[in-house]
Amino acid sequence: MHPFNLVTLTMPKRISIKNHYHEIQLVTRRSMVALIVICFLISLLIFRLAYLQIYKNLLYTTLSTKNAIDLVPVEPTRGLIYDRNGVLLAENIPVFSLDVIPLQVTNMEKTLAALGKIIQLNDSDISQFRKQLKQHRRFDEIPLKLRLSEEEVAQFAENQYRFPGVLIKARLMRHYPYAESFSHVLGYVGRINAQELGKIDPINYSASHYIGKLGIEKYYEEALHGNVGYEEVENDASGKPIRVLKKTSSVPGKNIYLTIDSGLQFAAEKALLGHRGAIVAIQPSTGQVLAMVSEPAYDPNVFVLGISQKDYQDLQKSEDKPLYDRALRGLYPLASTIKPYIALEGLQSGATTLEYTINDNGWFKLPNSSHVFHDWKRNGHGRVNLTRAISISCDIYFYELAMKMGIQRIADILTQFGYGALTGIDLDGELPGIVASPEWKRKTKGVRWYPGDTVISSIGQGDMLATPLQLASAISTIATRGQRFMPYLLLGKQIPGQVYIPQSPLSLDAVQLKEDKYWDDIIKAMQDVVDSPQGTAYQLFGRRYTYTIAAKTGTAALSRRRNPSETDKQEDMPERLRDHHLFIAFAPVENPKIAIAIITEHSNNAIEAAREIFDYYLGGQQHADR
Repeated sequence: MHPFNLVTLTMPKRISIKNHYHEIQLVTRRSMVALIVICFLISLLIFRLAYLQIYKNLLYTTLSTKNAIDLVPVEPTRGLIYDRNGVLLAENIPVFSLDVIPLQVTNMEKTLAALGKIIQLNDSDISQFRKQLKQHRRFDEIPLKLRLSEEEVAQFAENQYRFPGVLIKARLMRHYPYAESFSHVLGYVGRINAQELGKIDPINYSASHYIGKLGIEKYYEEALHGNVGYEEVENDASGKPIRVLKKTSSVPGKNIYLTIDSGLQFAAEKALLGHRGAIVAIQPSTGQVLAMVSEPAYDPNVFVLGISQKDYQDLQKSEDKPLYDRALRGLYPLASTIKPYIALEGLQSGATTLEYTINDNGWFKLPNSSHVFHDWKRNGHGRVNLTRAISISCDIYFYELAMKMGIQRIADILTQFGYGALTGIDLDGELPGIVASPEWKRKTKGVRWYPGDTVISSIGQGDMLATPLQLASAISTIATRGQRFMPYLLLGKQIPGQVYIPQSPLSLDAVQLKEDKYWDDIIKAMQDVVDSPQGTAYQLFGRRYTYTIAAKTGTAALSRRRNPSETDKQEDMPERLRDHHLFIAFAPVENPKIAIAIITEHSNNAIEAAREIFDYYLGGQQHADR
C-alpha cells in the first residue's frame, strides 16, 4: 500500500466545537416569545374576568349557581263556542291543578305515594299521569290531578316544601254548561294522546295538554286553540318562580258561533225524550243546521276530567248507544220518505202523470213470478192517482211506477238530491249512506240485481240507506224547489275584541226538472199528508196549526211482515223488533224557514215529535232575530 494512502486512512476525523454564545441567544429569544404569549393570554383572561365581574355583574348575579332562568310556554285561552243567538255552549272555567315537573323530582314513585296521603288520587289520575309522562319532556309541567278543592289546595300548600318539582297551577278548563244537550254537535276536549302528539305542532302545543276529540271541538281545533306564548321566569334553587323577566303573550283562540238555535235544540230533545232516535233541522234557504239531536246522549264533561275505564266501557256497552251519533252516522232505510223523489222522476220521465190512476187491491206481482208484494194496508186503497199515492203512502202505486222507470232512474234522482254521498257538513265521521243499484250490488255483494230488488227499493226498503242529515238536506232541496246548499254548522268566527267574520252559504249543483210545475205538484201532495183526512199524518196534525206544512211519513220495517190478513200489532212485539218511524217535512210551504228529518227507533213517536218542534219554531215561541 502506498504510504500516502496509509497516512490518509489512519488520520482521525475533525471534531466541531459548540457555539455556546449562539445557543444562549436562541434560548433567550424563544423564552421571550413564550413570555410575551403568556402575558398576552393572562391579559385576555384578566380582561375577560373584568368584563364578566364588572360589566356583566347584574346579569350573572341573576344567573348565579343557585338560580336558573326557564323559558316557560304559556297556554293560549281556548276559544268559546256560542249558538246563533249568543248562548254560551262551551266555556272555560278557572281551576287549580296539581302539576309535576319530572326533572325536579328525585324519586317519582315515592313522591306519588306521599302525595296520595294528603291529596286523594284515584287510579284514573295516576294512569293518565303515567301516559303523559311518556309523551312530554322532563321539564314540562304535567297535570297530576285537575280541579283541586279548596281544602286540597290548602293541604298541599302546607306540605309543599316536602315536594320539590310539584306545584299548584291555576289554569282554565273546558266546561259544557248544558252537558248532554249538545254533546254530539260540540264533541269534547281530552288529553293529548301519543297518536295526536305526532300530528300536531309540538311548539304550539308545548303548554297544552288538551285537544278537541270529537265534533266542533275537533273540526275547528286550529281556530279554537290559538297560539302559544312564552315567559322568561327566574327560579330559585328549589325551582320556585321568583319573577317573570320577559313575557310574550299568547294569542287566544277564536270564538265560534254556530248555526244551532239552542231553544230549538232543547225543544227537539224534549220531543225525543224517552225515545232513541235523531232529529235534524235545517234552514232551507242557506243550509244552516238549526238543530241536530241524537238521543240518548252523554255528558262530555266527564271526558274532560278523564273518564275511568269502567265508566267508558259502560257507555260503550250500553244497548242505547249514547256515544253513537245517530244524526250523522245512523244508517236507516229511507222507507216511504223515498216516494216524493221517485214521483218527481216519474213525472219528468213521463212514466206517470197526475191523472194516471191504478186500482190498488193490496197486492202486486211481477210477471212470471209467484211472489206477492203487499201493500201496508191489508185490502189496498182502491183507485189511486199520484197525489193520493203520496198522501196515503200507497205502496202498490210505487211498485208499478218503479217497474216502469227502472232502478237506474231511481238511483239517478236520489243521487241528485245527495243520497249515497257525504253532505260535506263541517263535522268528522259522517257516513254516506247507500243508493242501491245493479252496479252497487254487483260490486259489494257479488250478485246480480233482480226485478224484486227494484220493487222493494221503490218504498225505501232493501239496501237503500240514509242518515237523518241526508234526509233533512234532501227535503230542504224540495222546499227550495231544487236549490241545494251544503249543510253547515259554523255561523262565524271572532278573535276576542276584533271583527266578527260570518260564514257564507255554499251552493251545490241544483236539481233541475224539465218543468218547474212538477215541484208544485209534489209539494201539494205532501201537504195532503197532513191536511187530507186520509193523509198518513193527519191524525196527529190535522188542521190544528197556524202554518202550512208539506211532509212525508215513513215506516222502516225491521221484522218480516206477517200475512196481511193478520193484524200487525207492533205493541205485541219485543221493543227492539218494532219498526222505526220516519218523518220529513218543511214549513211554511210558501216561504220555508225550517226543514226537518226525524227518526225514532222502535217507536212511532216521529210525527208527534215533529208537531212539537214546528209548534215551537213557528208558533211564536222562537227568538225574535230568527
